[in-house]
Amino acid sequence: MNLALWIIAGALAVVFALSGLMKLGVPKDELVASTDMGWAEGFSQAQIRWIGAAEFCGGVGLIAPVVVHIAPVLVPIAAVGLLLAMVGAAVIHGRRGDVSLVAMHVVLLALAAVVAWGRFGPYAFTA
Repeated sequence: MNLALWIIAGALAVVFALSGLMKLGVPKDELVASTDMGWAEGFSQAQIRWIGAAEFCGGVGLIAPVVVHIAPVLVPIAAVGLLLAMVGAAVIHGRRGDVSLVAMHVVLLALAAVVAWGRFGPYAFTA
């Protein structure tokens, strides 16, 4: 199970870090013009950048604390933060009627929940 948690955390880290970097680096107009980013129209550039920063930090937080052996308790905390972000994303996409995107966010939410459960619970990193 520990290996599965590492694989899930690694995949989530890549997804969230790249998604966050995209929101940090791509202007709002280009995000709105892309197919799955129509939601950005209802947010300011600053809000989009904050979302991107949170996603990037959450992605890094799933791996980095254990790799550098500093505060590994941050791994499940990052997972909970990303879980909450996916709740918000699912609500936003649900209001827009983007059912396929809601499903994707629910899957990411479930994977983050598994990491949080495993790392807070039976497979926690111990000193």
